[in-house]
Amino acid sequence: MNDISRRRFMQTSAALTAGALGATALPAHAARTFGISLAGWSLHNTIGVGEDKVPMLDMPKMAREDFGIEAIELVNRMLPPHAESMEDMKPYLDQLAQNAADHDVKILLIMVDGEGSIGDRKEAGREEAVVRHKKWIDIAKYLGCHSIRMNWAGAPRDLVEKGEDKVNDFIKISVPGFRALSEYGDEQDINVIIENHGGPSSFIKPMVSLMEAVDHPRFGTLPDFGNYYGEDIYEATDALMNYAKAVSAKCYDFDDDTGMETKLDYPRLIEIVCDKHGYDGYIGIEYEGGRLSEPEGILACKKLLEKLRG
Repeated sequence: MNDISRRRFMQTSAALTAGALGATALPAHAARTFGISLAGWSLHNTIGVGEDKVPMLDMPKMAREDFGIEAIELVNRMLPPHAESMEDMKPYLDQLAQNAADHDVKILLIMVDGEGSIGDRKEAGREEAVVRHKKWIDIAKYLGCHSIRMNWAGAPRDLVEKGEDKVNDFIKISVPGFRALSEYGDEQDINVIIENHGGPSSFIKPMVSLMEAVDHPRFGTLPDFGNYYGEDIYEATDALMNYAKAVSAKCYDFDDDTGMETKLDYPRLIEIVCDKHGYDGYIGIEYEGGRLSEPEGILACKKLLEKLRG
């Protein structure tokens, strides 16, 4: 990002920070104590590799100074091309950790994509996926995270439509890899969590069955307010919260007058997450809209979450 683009980004952020949500009556609730974090994907058009991108090394500073946010969630594919060995990445990781410490920002988790399919049809593919994800558990440990988020990958997109037997077969071949990673995560004090992120993970029953089959305290979910296919969003969030170790506040657009999210009933979602399930960890902003800019969407979601926190 050049200096002019950076200044415009900062000006937009500052102007939005000064704004406020419109007056909206909300139901009374018990004190909510969740934290607010920023998922790297909210800035996928801003942060990345290339001359027109802000490097991920600057994300801690942006989170604190541009948005007033104290915690971030990394995305492995937004980092520079990485080496196979964590040892080779240590200089970069040390700088990232130092930048986070300098701005008093926590690095909570790493969203890991493209590191193999834990449900690969071939055993060798499944074994390779375990090895490749172990590296990210090591990196998460090194950076002081609590979790890696991985995908439940390897199934056809229409697996659920093929019937319960096919789903159960996929669960069966997925369990050993997830359990192995959870056991390794236990050694490193890192959770292994699955987001509803396509395929069978976007349906309630397969996800609950998977959680029960792996049956490990380090294995859990990262409920995303979006990404459900043909499911009731609120019932699905309720079901996945039983295993949640993090929460993703997916958002798309906001009403200019009230500040409310226009596609999702956020008061209802936060009531499920916090009031029903007692969640008091971080809720990560994941803005994915098109009308507002990335800084506008992030700040609008932050203001709404702050209002719902009360």
